[in-house]
Amino acid sequence: MTPFKLSPDLIEQIEQLIDDKSNDALMDLMADYHYADVAEIIDEMELDHATYLIKLLDSEKTSDVLTELDDDVREQILRNLSSKEIAEEIGELDTDDAADIIAELPEERVREIISHLEDKQHAEDIVELLRYDENSAGGLMAKELVKVNENWNVLTCVKEMRRQAENVTRVHSIYVVDDNDKLKGRLSLKDLLTTSTKSQINEVYIPKVDFVTVHDKAEDVARLMSKYDLEAIPVIDEMGRLVGRITIDDIVDVIKEEAEKDYQLAAGITQEVEADDSIWELTKARLPWLVLGLLGGLGSVFILEGFEDVMASPEYRSLFFYTPLIAAMAGNVGVQSSAIIVQGLANDVVKGSLLSRLLKEVSLSLINGGALALLVIFFGYLMNQPIAVSMTIAFSMLTVIIMAALIGTFVPIILDKKGIDPAIATGPFITTSNDIFGIFLFFYIAKLILGF
Repeated sequence: MTPFKLSPDLIEQIEQLIDDKSNDALMDLMADYHYADVAEIIDEMELDHATYLIKLLDSEKTSDVLTELDDDVREQILRNLSSKEIAEEIGELDTDDAADIIAELPEERVREIISHLEDKQHAEDIVELLRYDENSAGGLMAKELVKVNENWNVLTCVKEMRRQAENVTRVHSIYVVDDNDKLKGRLSLKDLLTTSTKSQINEVYIPKVDFVTVHDKAEDVARLMSKYDLEAIPVIDEMGRLVGRITIDDIVDVIKEEAEKDYQLAAGITQEVEADDSIWELTKARLPWLVLGLLGGLGSVFILEGFEDVMASPEYRSLFFYTPLIAAMAGNVGVQSSAIIVQGLANDVVKGSLLSRLLKEVSLSLINGGALALLVIFFGYLMNQPIAVSMTIAFSMLTVIIMAALIGTFVPIILDKKGIDPAIATGPFITTSNDIFGIFLFFYIAKLILGF
């Protein structure tokens, strides 16, 4: 299969067909495209053309297209559709996708859309999902699943599975419940096929099953599914009743969104933005950390002013030329350390005592700092720099590297314990703080050793 590649010529061709009202030709052209490709096309079209195409194509395809659209584009298109038209689209979707699409709409509009849904059970399921936080297991789950009662025999089970499977796009697992719908376990398809039709389900089902509760965080669900390589996981309520399931495609979206958010935080962007957002939105996201960087820079200026007497000394004036080096090393080491810890926290592999981690970071810093210090001494030798100055710079840099590594390690851990996203510590926050502390330590240690 040749990968789809969007081109300006294709967009122009489609828009021309729309302008000419050549619906048959347009339908023939779009028939061969996957719904994800159609979504990519619509993302690049003018709103009027995009709305026309959505209304022209059948709901079975456009419902999937809506789930793939850029959020802003989808919001604009939904404004151009009536409540009845939106109901026709989401009526073709699984409950989780349907809830995601209408979740951002005004409450009155949501009620109108729900009232137009012909399948009342589908409507009730969507309403239930809308009550949950979007970043919780309840907000991620779909109501469509296959479940069987532990008291059925295999024959009854197979008949019921056939009926339920009609409403399920993909059957990942068969869940076993009791008469009160409490989750009991899962059923192996192999065991079902190789067992007598008269056997009871409670004799063959597997009681061990991983599950999450409706209020579990999306990140925790993603971590669990990733750890155990699960394609789907059941969701239970506070009473242990099976209420839905979360599939791997939803978790991939969670992981992607979390990675994008962490990447932006590491770059000093305080909220999720995209390249085509407005100047105002981009400014709000970037300016706070730039202000922090400015304050950090001003702090460095005041620190340097405190050691201005060094500038008057011809013997030690060269120390100022090493200021960018010290600041850069402090920032780089801090970012490296914090990035590793943040990644470990995200994957739940940062365990053990803080003391052991302290010793590990100090040991690593001594090795890296020692190697770099030797290079600085060698550089000073080549430049005919006084050995006392070279040794002072080397020792100061070693101290700064240890300090930066410790800050980069423990700040994310402390933020995580306080319930703050530790990814903040991989951005300008950690860089700026390390720059300030690094410059201060550099001149303070130099003053102690050289006595200026």
